[in-house]
Amino acid sequence: MKYELQKRTKKFAIDIINITRLLPNKSIGWTLTNQIIRSATSVGANYRAVCRAKSDKDFISKMETVIEEADETLFWLEIIEELNVIKNETEITRLLKEADELVAIFVSSVKTVKNRLNKNK
Repeated sequence: MKYELQKRTKKFAIDIINITRLLPNKSIGWTLTNQIIRSATSVGANYRAVCRAKSDKDFISKMETVIEEADETLFWLEIIEELNVIKNETEITRLLKEADELVAIFVSSVKTVKNRLNKNK
């Protein structure tokens, strides 16, 4: 599962980078490109750090950063969708779904570890 999610978060970042090529080459496009590429690539990079967590508390701390970045990417995708600045609705819908699924997976992982920690108290 760990390596599957590493591949999945990397693919997600690459897909986001690729779709930003469709954004307009003007101020709004540059701003959206910068913001969404930063958050999307951070998801994958920080998830790799999660995989090297030294403890459950370290795992939770690192994973919460991943959740924030994935949710931020979801936000930027929603902005792009609502502004209708990319005409490829199918790809935007797919990326929205993927971002939402990643957030759900990460939140579930944190809940599982927090429950385990609470049982051990």
